[in-house]
Amino acid sequence: MKTVVGKAMSILAGQLGHPRGPLGKLVALVLNRGNRTVVAASVTAAEVTAGESAADIGFGGGVGLPLLLERAGADGVVYGVEISHDMLDGARRRFTSEIGSGRLRLLEGSMDKLPFDADSLDAVITVNTLYFVPDLDRACAELARVLRPKGRLVVGIGDPDAMAKMPFTEYGFRLRAVADVIAALQGAGFSVEDRPVSGGTVPFHALVARPTR
Repeated sequence: MKTVVGKAMSILAGQLGHPRGPLGKLVALVLNRGNRTVVAASVTAAEVTAGESAADIGFGGGVGLPLLLERAGADGVVYGVEISHDMLDGARRRFTSEIGSGRLRLLEGSMDKLPFDADSLDAVITVNTLYFVPDLDRACAELARVLRPKGRLVVGIGDPDAMAKMPFTEYGFRLRAVADVIAALQGAGFSVEDRPVSGGTVPFHALVARPTR
């Protein structure tokens, strides 16, 4: 019985990190529902204003994209970055008008190799993605590289103690202490404010980071 349960949890964990196929579509719906509160809080914390360029790195089911589009306005540009081809295809079908107008641009990419020039974004959010990043320092350096000097970065993570109690997180999740994530961001050249967020599945941390350069 444990072997069957373990296999099921491993499959679920893999889908959470890289949604794909028919099961991935279901996972995307679950992610949108479960992450809506914390993604909205991260978008608010990013303080995107009209005309700015903003990105959602690892947008999953895409719940954050319309929130960023609304804040960026008609003259802004929102980028959605994903490693999952299925999530990219789903977003292309959902946001045809926004893509056609040039307000939304969807790109394939990963946290350790972002598809942006240096100093090209005003705001970045990335929510529930760091669990799947093997090299935290490299990812933080990439986020620092693409953000403009007065930009804002919001890294959203579930509280690691609460996450550890979930049955699937032992299968491939990297649950880092909040202090370690903050230290990595500071090492990449950010000042960091930890803003607790309630209302999600687990206690949540929105780490609001600003370049110090």
